[in-house]
Amino acid sequence: MTTSIERTWTAVCAAGAVPEWSGVAALLDGGTQVAIFRLPGDRWYALSNVDPISGAAVLSRGIVGDAGGVPVVASPVYKERFDLRTGACLDAEGVSVAAYRVRVAGGVVEVEFSP
Repeated sequence: MTTSIERTWTAVCAAGAVPEWSGVAALLDGGTQVAIFRLPGDRWYALSNVDPISGAAVLSRGIVGDAGGVPVVASPVYKERFDLRTGACLDAEGVSVAAYRVRVAGGVVEVEFSP
């Protein structure tokens, strides 16, 4: 018998509320905090908002940029960089944050989430 995890798309904000090269925080069902990021060319990413190094919910306020072709956010606390595509930390081996699928539908940013 196989079990499937029900995943749903959750609306989090208007696409226009997220400037390019920036992030915003959103709260999903069950209290899960996500950070939504927008890069030029309407490239969207979503990671856990909690920085695993400091334990603070701050990644949405991090510095968004590029590290050798990898889109990243640098934590505003200790500056560790996280790959926006996978959540892997580029500066601390074995450290990562959850990465979520994100899409824009009808001008609204949605995150795929399984509560």
